[in-house]
Amino acid sequence: MKKLKQTGRPRLFDQDKVIEDAMKVFWEKGYEASSTDDLCKATGLGRSSLYNAFGNKHDLYKRTLKKYHEQWMAVQLNILTQPIPVKKRIENLFTWSMDRDFEKNSNGCFLIKASVERSQSDSDVQKWGDVHAKFLEQTLLKIVNEGIESHEIESEKTVNDLVQSLLCSYYGLRTLNATIRNKKVAEQMVQATMTNIA
Repeated sequence: MKKLKQTGRPRLFDQDKVIEDAMKVFWEKGYEASSTDDLCKATGLGRSSLYNAFGNKHDLYKRTLKKYHEQWMAVQLNILTQPIPVKKRIENLFTWSMDRDFEKNSNGCFLIKASVERSQSDSDVQKWGDVHAKFLEQTLLKIVNEGIESHEIESEKTVNDLVQSLLCSYYGLRTLNATIRNKKVAEQMVQATMTNIA
């Protein structure tokens, strides 16, 4: 719990929860469309309290990008390190992302949405998008190498080519899901991706 810097009786608040609540606002509305009033309403903090604790709107936004990366990095790592066959782990990653994208009231991937909106003008969006992509690339590199060494994956393509193909398919799938909203098409894309690494 953190104390707000203000006169009078100090107010305690859960910093992680405030960041989580703010993230939901940015995730749904986008950065530009998220007003201070929206953020105050979602977090339960007053305008001065919010910015005394987190700085300005963009400082808070940066915290939400970091939190999103850390949350879903842990989930993806858990999926890809399960003690099951390599190709099943990779398929589970794609299936998990597809299921999340088609959940009721889903807003898709926060980092992808942020990148579409602001990657050309916001270095922090670019930074966390790159960090997350690099994490996924390095994790898949280990997994694909494991599959090749165990002869579960047999391909004439190099490891790097296989990993880059998986990354393109993964981010392409998530972007497609956010625009077309057709789960049957998404399922076909996952099937095609798995066939390509056989």
